Amino acid sequence: MEFTHAQVNQVSASTKDEILPVFRLGQRVRITKPIKNDGSNPFHEPNAVLVPAGAEGYVKFIGDWLQVIRIYEVHFIEEGDTYGCREAELESIDDIDGYDEVAEELRWIKEHKAEKEAKLQSQKEGE
Repeated sequence: MEFTHAQVNQVSASTKDEILPVFRLGQRVRITKPIKNDGSNPFHEPNAVLVPAGAEGYVKFIGDWLQVIRIYEVHFIEEGDTYGCREAELESIDDIDGYDEVAEELRWIKEHKAEKEAKLQSQKEGE
């Protein structure tokens, strides 16, 4: 089966985002282009800039739209609002202190699991 040029463009434009999310919950991000009101926000004029390019926020939720496009719900700090953003519209901001919350959480889970397994093992040996 051969595809016409138009069909190939349609397929590539609608492909699914990467399997794993680029950003994680709670990660600090920056928007690379402004978010404008497409008419769906009744509190602002159509085409008004809701969030300027360069605004910073935190990822609150990760979801999918039409099961192929990943949408990050980002709470923008200065604006006090939350908007859905695509991966291509966001960039990561490295934390100033270099603290990795995810790594710390994984370390704690592994330690807790090891302690629990050791406790179960000692209970089995005591029987």
